[in-house]
Amino acid sequence: MKKSDFHYDLPPELIAQAPLAERSASRLLVVPPAPASLQDRHFRDLLDLLAPGDLLVFNDTRVIPARLFGQKATGGRVEILIERLLGGNQARAQLGVSKSPKAGARIALDAGGEAEVLGRDGEFYVLQFHVPESLEQWLLHAGRLPLPPYIQRAPGQDDTERYQTVFAREVGAVAAPTAGLHFDEALLAALKAKGVEFGHVTLHVGAGTFQPVRVDDLDQHVMHSEWLNVGAELVEAVRRTRDAGGRVVGVGTTVVRALESATRTNDTGQRELQPYAGETRLFILPGYRITAVDALVTNFHLPESTLLMMVSAFAGQDRVFEAYAHAIREGYRFFSYGDAMLLFPEAAPEFRA
Repeated sequence: MKKSDFHYDLPPELIAQAPLAERSASRLLVVPPAPASLQDRHFRDLLDLLAPGDLLVFNDTRVIPARLFGQKATGGRVEILIERLLGGNQARAQLGVSKSPKAGARIALDAGGEAEVLGRDGEFYVLQFHVPESLEQWLLHAGRLPLPPYIQRAPGQDDTERYQTVFAREVGAVAAPTAGLHFDEALLAALKAKGVEFGHVTLHVGAGTFQPVRVDDLDQHVMHSEWLNVGAELVEAVRRTRDAGGRVVGVGTTVVRALESATRTNDTGQRELQPYAGETRLFILPGYRITAVDALVTNFHLPESTLLMMVSAFAGQDRVFEAYAHAIREGYRFFSYGDAMLLFPEAAPEFRA
């Protein structure tokens, strides 16, 4: 399978550069299995599309202000994008520099303090930060929000709130789980009043999510690693939902990656969700059968991205590209601050309201 199999042309004006005034005012493209028709809806219609007893699974990771700027002793400018906090005021990071610094090099930070290069960890650097408080706390006032590179503006004060889900609580991501950005407190309250259940996983979205696939032969692609936690409480909620005939609806590709990474084959040969905390490099392509969710709420993804490959594995590549072509014709807004889709597996029955 080739990267080029997942290319599509997107008019630049459809890339959302800012969020709408209200989170849940986005459009929602409902994509039932073929041959049922695509449905142009609004995100608030999710209240009508979900039933009592369904389980929405959210990613509760919280984005850190992970972008910093500084200067090497030689005078060269440095951009730092923290990929992961390591404890002890250390972090793994990408460095934007004209010449790679060696171990022992120090970077004077524009926000004060220094970052010392300890060494390399693959494509990343390990940095020791010399700052007057814990790195996590210091970043809250010294760091800048790492908006995706396709947003062609500097982050503003509004982004501090809007590039964060309303249920974010576990600090550690450098990019938002963007499908969750559409949910506001009013919609969550209405869903809860209807009898829809909520569950949470944690997957800290890393800087690797911004990196393009660099090989055309996808067998040669090395997937970036991310840390996740699927707890016993969520595992029990999924079991209870399925036993009662409800549906597990993943909110975002990060939820699918977390749940599939925590799914194991048991002694009877059946795949079942189990508690798991640790790293994942799971790369989901068409041909992989996703069993952890019965439906998926997701944004529109970049051409040739691993996320587009994942949703194609879930709903069928032809169906996904049909939906993307429809969204482009109808002027949907794309990517992090854009509109959303509600996807179903290829063989699933039509979604019931």
